[in-house]
Amino acid sequence: MTTDVPENLQAIQAETNGPPCPLCHTPDSQWWHHRKHRDYWCCPACRLVFVKTDQQISPAAEKAEYDKHRNDISDPGYRTFLTRPWQAVYDRLPAGSSGLDFGCGPGPALASMLEEVGYRVVLYDLFYYPDRSVLTRHYHFICLTEVIEHLCNPADVLTDLWRQLEAGGWLIIQTQRVRDREAFAHWRYVDDPTHIAFYSEATFAWLAEYLGAQHWEVADRDVVAIQK
Repeated sequence: MTTDVPENLQAIQAETNGPPCPLCHTPDSQWWHHRKHRDYWCCPACRLVFVKTDQQISPAAEKAEYDKHRNDISDPGYRTFLTRPWQAVYDRLPAGSSGLDFGCGPGPALASMLEEVGYRVVLYDLFYYPDRSVLTRHYHFICLTEVIEHLCNPADVLTDLWRQLEAGGWLIIQTQRVRDREAFAHWRYVDDPTHIAFYSEATFAWLAEYLGAQHWEVADRDVVAIQK
């Protein structure tokens, strides 16, 4: 792994007027890290670490990256990877509950796995399943599996999805979490050019309070469950 150093590093580190946070909109985020021509900023309020808009790749380049993925519904390894969010739903909601797999990608294996045990699941993905009519309905659960780290406007998206949850429903989120600044500097998760927002447990605590959740918990490794 290589970390390049920007020519204006000292100026960036000394900057007092950092960009506003895309999650909580707090101004003056703090510079955290630089890698591969991108700067990473940390919000002093919700602790989200993010990339500014002008250093994010285009939607076309983003889709080109996703097209490289080979996420086959029948692939045992991929299904094993999705066991944790599957278990989070299974442990909290009875069969027959309705759900939305938001950002499901071209191979919606999680939805298939949930349907196999009696859940009703619809799909949405900006690039592969762009039927926005499913975003007008209400659900008992909404899954975002390796999705929120791609969102440039997480506040708007998560607020809208929260409105779609029935009372008592669950938001199931899978994403790798930020540990600390030192670990971030060597984290392979940062290398993906489509990853632009990184969440810690402190960020999820802030999000749960912001949404007015009755409960939230770390359900498993990389999986957080937030109840409305």
